[in-house]
Amino acid sequence: MAASNRDRDRERQVSVSAMIKQGFIPDSPATPLSFSPSRTFSSSSSSSPPPPPPPPPHTQTLFEMMSGSKLSDENRRRMQDRVSKLLQHAPFQANPGDVSVTVVGKDGFRVTMDVDKSVLSNKSRFFAGKLRGGSSQSHTVEISECESDDVEAYVEVVVLMYCDDNVKKKLLGQPVSKILSLLKVSAAIMFDIGVAACLDYLEAIPWTEDEQEEIMSQLGYLQLHHSVPQLLLRLSSDPSTAPRTSADDIFANLLTSVLQAKDDKARREMKALLSKLFLEDPSCSYDRTKHDISKDTLYHLCHNCITSLVLCLSEVSSTTERPDRGALITEIAREADNIQWIVDILIAKKMGDEFVKIWADQKELAALHSRVPTVYRHEISRITAQLCIGIGRGDILVPKETRFSLLSTWLEALYEDFGWMRRASKAVDKKSVEDGLSQTILTLPLPQQQALLLKWFDRFLNKGDDCPNIQKAFEIWWRRAFIRKYSADTDHSKLQITVCDYQS
Repeated sequence: MAASNRDRDRERQVSVSAMIKQGFIPDSPATPLSFSPSRTFSSSSSSSPPPPPPPPPHTQTLFEMMSGSKLSDENRRRMQDRVSKLLQHAPFQANPGDVSVTVVGKDGFRVTMDVDKSVLSNKSRFFAGKLRGGSSQSHTVEISECESDDVEAYVEVVVLMYCDDNVKKKLLGQPVSKILSLLKVSAAIMFDIGVAACLDYLEAIPWTEDEQEEIMSQLGYLQLHHSVPQLLLRLSSDPSTAPRTSADDIFANLLTSVLQAKDDKARREMKALLSKLFLEDPSCSYDRTKHDISKDTLYHLCHNCITSLVLCLSEVSSTTERPDRGALITEIAREADNIQWIVDILIAKKMGDEFVKIWADQKELAALHSRVPTVYRHEISRITAQLCIGIGRGDILVPKETRFSLLSTWLEALYEDFGWMRRASKAVDKKSVEDGLSQTILTLPLPQQQALLLKWFDRFLNKGDDCPNIQKAFEIWWRRAFIRKYSADTDHSKLQITVCDYQS
């Protein structure tokens, strides 16, 4: 029974000691206080919300520990030098105060400051609540288990508490990482002036994208998102004041501007830029709202470009001599390039299946294509090659009827233009075109494979390198047709069922 009472007393002492360390219970008026402040900031002076759970600690590997030890020692020496300089010019050095504040880092680095109790109580709501008592009472405060960078930040924040003028001006020239450290400590000890100064400073300076992510992460951790609407205006707009222009309208205008651009170099640069931006993951948005270009907009632009191509080819085929021959060639190549760009976006967004049907149905365009010189038209055949590559790689899924229709409409044109395509454009990858065409043909029913590949065989014998070399597809078709024949009527099942009667 006595042993049981001693165990309960010991548990009670451990519990009380833990509460003393957190600063909730003073053990006696004469003895010093030791606590670790909350890390949550609140704009309310009467209460503060519970702190969010700390992020899980990172477990270092042995390699990280060995490779980072030298750098850590150097960083620690630099940090200690900076803290020493701060303390040399600190306002409390000339007139030591009645509160001894000690900040202890997790690595054992310790800094002690003798600070005036009235400064702490007047500037920090946290200290005001902890340092109650008579004016003659002295206190010893220990803030333990701090991150290494936070030790320096605590010293700087205490120095800022002594500033009577604009605290924000004291922050001029500081990097974002330093301001976030000061914000974190100011929020932890409820130094409202310091928090406001840090937020105002962040609102006034530019951020890199990495700094932007760091700022948003810190604001979320400190639960400050709803306290800083001005700071977030550069990242999101107020629906009540934002222009009533949809994201899709903006995207459509940007694409149209590129399609109609007059400077070729600028056009190429903006095409590359928009392609990159359109393919970024929209889920990275802070408000998790998906703003993406619509399928209808992309197909509307495709139809416009196809209509322009039909008009250009009609002009070329209407007469044999054209004084503006060079301008027409440029216009046809431009419209074909525009279609290829939009189709690239459609394929990347897994929306290219409908365009295969649209392109396969362009009988008028294909007929005009056959009546104009190759020098005008070869860029158009790159669109067909692009679709075959997409189908061959499995990036475009369309029915076999659509695949056969595509080749029925455009395969002859691709054969005719292949030599010009290969010689005139460095962007054409001969092997990719041949592989894509081979795979597309091999997805068709065997009789259609046979018809297409036998025609290719005769053409290749006469044209050589000016015809795509798809003999690999020819070999596969040959084996399917004559060597490894498969009959759909053959029963390959090995399953046997035996029925037995058992006497009961």
